[in-house]
Amino acid sequence: MLIDCSITDGFAAWMEQCGGIVAVSTYQAGKVGLFGWDGRQVTLVMREFDKPLGMAWDAGRLAIATRHHVLRLADAPSLAPHYLPEQPGRYDALYLPRVAYFTGDVNAHDLAFGDDGLWLVNTRFSCLAQLSAHHSFIPRWQPPFVTELVPEDRCHLNGLAMRDGRPAYVTALGIGDEPGGWRASKSDGGIIIDVASGEIAARGLSMPHSPRWYRDKLWVLNSGAGELCRVDLATGRREAVCSLAGYARGLAFAGDYALVGLCRIREKHIFGGLPVQNRFPELRCAIVIIDLNTGQEIGAVDFTSGCHELYDVLFIPGPRRPMILNPEREASRQAFTAPEFAYWLRPETFSEPK
Repeated sequence: MLIDCSITDGFAAWMEQCGGIVAVSTYQAGKVGLFGWDGRQVTLVMREFDKPLGMAWDAGRLAIATRHHVLRLADAPSLAPHYLPEQPGRYDALYLPRVAYFTGDVNAHDLAFGDDGLWLVNTRFSCLAQLSAHHSFIPRWQPPFVTELVPEDRCHLNGLAMRDGRPAYVTALGIGDEPGGWRASKSDGGIIIDVASGEIAARGLSMPHSPRWYRDKLWVLNSGAGELCRVDLATGRREAVCSLAGYARGLAFAGDYALVGLCRIREKHIFGGLPVQNRFPELRCAIVIIDLNTGQEIGAVDFTSGCHELYDVLFIPGPRRPMILNPEREASRQAFTAPEFAYWLRPETFSEPK
């Protein structure tokens, strides 16, 4: 599927000076994209993955939740400049698949690296979980109102905010303890739960996603209202930093800026009747950059065709000219790394046994 996008001058100017790259996942289009800067203009590399949802990054490690797997990729910066022999130096980061955990269709949403490994929001089983070499997953926490772990998506647990290396806050679309129990109050039944205490930290949200702890504050996307919000944990009240013309999903921070993913709403059974649809006559599929000091949009990349729903947005500091390979790419099987060396296995450098 061909994806077209339109990049504003403000987005390009921000990318020039941000000191990193932007990753985005779209399960609807089945792709993960990396936006970079080549010294002259914004670049975009997109690779196919099967229903990519949450992503997480830490110290050169990139994790992606897909339909049946959680994939772990690792940067190979010494191989990146030689990915295209005829264009040496074009790339300065190369994300290679390294590990696949076969979780099955748990409908994993947010991912996050913590002090004790990778955490995932297991939406189908309404719990936080970790990965295992022996099992589909290991349940670690569940909302107090969920009485049993069964594949029934009881509250649509979806978002995870880490604090000091541990899971701190999660979002759910409603309080439910029966199959799909969250659906009855989808427009205003969303909640934020304090993981440590199990208490509800905020109520009355519209299909919230992407909670994040940043600069000693809890941020969340009030998705169904198209809002980026700060949450006062003492009172449970939320302050809308800005309103945006899209179903907000995917949140990352870089300095004084927030990167917010926006979606159009095409499917009406789940998403119909939300506040953002009444507020804006037309919705966007975009990544927008918000100045946290003013709440103003300073730049955006709008997806104009081939993509109408995003899930996650990441900011990765350091690299500027990234490349990513999925397991299906032949080049991913020709790249060899070890702690002390790395090699490309090119056809011209080896011969088959006679």
